Amino acid sequence: MAQISTPQPIRGMQSLLGEDADRFAHVVATFDRVRRLFGFKRVEMPVLEPTAVFARSLGETTDVVSKEMYSFEDRSGDNVTLRPEFTAGIARAFLTEGWQQFAPLKVATHGPAFRYERPQKGRFRQFHQLDAEILGAAEPQADVEVLSLADQLLRELGLGDTIVCKLNTLGDPATRSAWRDALHAHFAAHRADLSEDSRDRLDRNPVRILDSKAHQDWPIVDSAPVIDDYLTAEASDFFAAVCAGLDAAGVRWERAPRLVRGLDYYRHTAFEFVTDKLGAQGTVLAGGRYDGLVEALGGPHTPAIGWAAGIERLSMMIDAPAVAVPVAVVAENAERDADALRFVAQLRRREVAAEAFVTGSPRKRYQRAMKTNPPAIVSFDVRDGAPTAGLKLLDENNGDAVRAGELFERERATA
Repeated sequence: MAQISTPQPIRGMQSLLGEDADRFAHVVATFDRVRRLFGFKRVEMPVLEPTAVFARSLGETTDVVSKEMYSFEDRSGDNVTLRPEFTAGIARAFLTEGWQQFAPLKVATHGPAFRYERPQKGRFRQFHQLDAEILGAAEPQADVEVLSLADQLLRELGLGDTIVCKLNTLGDPATRSAWRDALHAHFAAHRADLSEDSRDRLDRNPVRILDSKAHQDWPIVDSAPVIDDYLTAEASDFFAAVCAGLDAAGVRWERAPRLVRGLDYYRHTAFEFVTDKLGAQGTVLAGGRYDGLVEALGGPHTPAIGWAAGIERLSMMIDAPAVAVPVAVVAENAERDADALRFVAQLRRREVAAEAFVTGSPRKRYQRAMKTNPPAIVSFDVRDGAPTAGLKLLDENNGDAVRAGELFERERATA
């Protein structure tokens, strides 16, 4: 018979077990608790969207759209895409699901996203994001709210001292237009010295050159005009209000005047939470105000702001959470399997973590149970033809062990 080869995982996809899965779950649970504190409603979003949702919102010429999206034609002939991020889908749902009636709407979600890019530390082709958005709020207080949510999340994960919020303003449309013209003139004067990617971006979107990864561009970027020289009074006041609000909320931040979001619908606040613990790829959470996105999807003008964070990257930075070890309930004789299962069921109904050892050799079940380091172990056996039961408390300070002992003694007293 021919040897059957085992299918291997797709590159950039990972499976998690044990401590890795526990850290991942801890990040998600912390996010869910913190978003409730801030009054953000949980939403569930489709993994699959029409390709136009992302092509229109992310820009046809961005790397994500042109190189990284998992797009295909389904059996109906429709062009669909596995979501590369959440924001565009949420903006689509805001229009198509009638969510406009709830504006200003604070929503949060988490789940997998997909990009065909080179896997690297903390980055995968199937990755997972936390996402928080406020739609329909034009005031700077909304910016403070989403940034405060991010800050508290990172603090509660124990990362507050290792991550810094880098903050910038992209101004209002008038500011951005004047700054873009100045950037174009600056970079055009150095066209011959720019990298190929930056020369390609020059006429389409010179703002994106500021985010160039090519070393040859950096001296030219360093001498480029700064947005502060083009801020309108309105844009300046807006950014000042955001900064004052962050100070009042106790959010630690640093100005990053070169931090940009390249797409035209971004306005005002842009930010990244950055660490030096993950090497060169140090951004763990990023976002900004995208007042033109809903319009790009065919809706009315709708101010909005939000952020996304990589769960894998956050998971890599936290300690493994303490995991409760279940009380062990052992049937050392096959005749007592039902008794062990009944006792385990009673413990679980009392919200006591418990595990039954009723498989494999009865003679080895007790040894297997002890190897789990349980806080207590309850054994059911048959000796000299008579049923027996025993309790061993291994951690008298453990609440589950204490409750298991109380139930055991109560049952023995009424037997």
